[in-house]
Amino acid sequence: MSEDPSIPSSSSSQMSEDDDRSPPLDLIDGPIPSSKSRNCSGVSGSGVGTSVEYTIPYPDQVLENVLENVLCFLTSRRDRSSASLVCKSWYRAEALTRSELFIGNCYAVAPRRATARFTRVRAVTIKGKPRFADFNLMPANWGAHLAPWVSSMAKAYPWLEKLCLKRMSVTDDDLALLAESFAGFKELVLVCCDGFGTSGLAVLASKCRQLRVLDLTETEVMDDDVDWISCFPESQTCLESLMFDCVECHVNFEALEKLVARSPSLKKLRLNRYVSIGQLYRLMVRAPQLTHLGTGSFNLAEGMAQGDQELDQGDQELDYVSAFAACKSLVCLSGFRDILLDYIPVIYPVCSNLTALNFSYANITAEQLKPVISQCHKLQSFWSEEGGEMGDNFDILYMYRSLEGPRDDIPQFVDILRPGI
Repeated sequence: MSEDPSIPSSSSSQMSEDDDRSPPLDLIDGPIPSSKSRNCSGVSGSGVGTSVEYTIPYPDQVLENVLENVLCFLTSRRDRSSASLVCKSWYRAEALTRSELFIGNCYAVAPRRATARFTRVRAVTIKGKPRFADFNLMPANWGAHLAPWVSSMAKAYPWLEKLCLKRMSVTDDDLALLAESFAGFKELVLVCCDGFGTSGLAVLASKCRQLRVLDLTETEVMDDDVDWISCFPESQTCLESLMFDCVECHVNFEALEKLVARSPSLKKLRLNRYVSIGQLYRLMVRAPQLTHLGTGSFNLAEGMAQGDQELDQGDQELDYVSAFAACKSLVCLSGFRDILLDYIPVIYPVCSNLTALNFSYANITAEQLKPVISQCHKLQSFWSEEGGEMGDNFDILYMYRSLEGPRDDIPQFVDILRPGI
């Protein structure tokens, strides 16, 4: 019985899974040799007596080239993992086209094995300690060190642009190696990390000239008495996001103000408790393009150095309402540490556009919050204080929905919860 031409023979199947075949054209160094012209019979050259030459690529070369171009549009990690299990050919193609690497457990795979398989990665996300480490249920020096990962990536990914770490132990040396190894590094996101100080941030700010994102969220940063804000480039920066609300030490406000002024692309800014509302005003005037703002201390400066107190002179006369009204793109508002309730009305101009509002650090009651949320017609995410005077979150939601006004203005909450739940 004749064979079905649509079913590949065993020999062709073996060739398609051969690891020693020639690599795709985009991996070949140097000029790509042009293929010889062929006539209909497959004979190259002209004249009688010339030798017959055929160009015989490996059977699935065209298919793999097409597959690589298709996989570039596949963004879901689960879908890409499923595609890599089809066959060896798909396994290789998926590895070559993956630009983002997600490691859900830093001990699930060896760093060298991950970097050997995925050779074109530009963004890496690594998770370390389990979630209950947030509640101090892990022993000290448990592990989840970044050192072996950054060492392997420094050799394998010199073009790395983005690194996101969660519950990892990061040292100043790790940050120094990261800054020295990746010339085009652009984004660093640290969530619930520890082990480093302002010295590491200073090295990162001074050497990563193309840095666009520096986000520190619930991260422990040691105070090394280093002015890391002044280490950013003196020329115009590429900064788009700067979040340091978790840094429990003073910052050089004059340097911060100059940094914000020379960062025209800055969209996200979260300040720590040592930035007063008067200083916030000066920053907002220089960055009306902000979309996400963490206010820092929503109060006058207290317990600050004499030089910083002089910056706050005349705070009572500043037009905070106009400063918030000028930020027409603001959609996320947080901070409100050490809140002074007399300043709450200054945020009214931006309430109608807010989609996220975080009062988790504010000592405020539900009744005091009512005038604010009554104007937040687009709110999708709301955070209240944990264990404070806010009351039950569902009571707040009921109060919000019972406010007077048109029913079609009532938003659909995505999140309404307290931190840690």
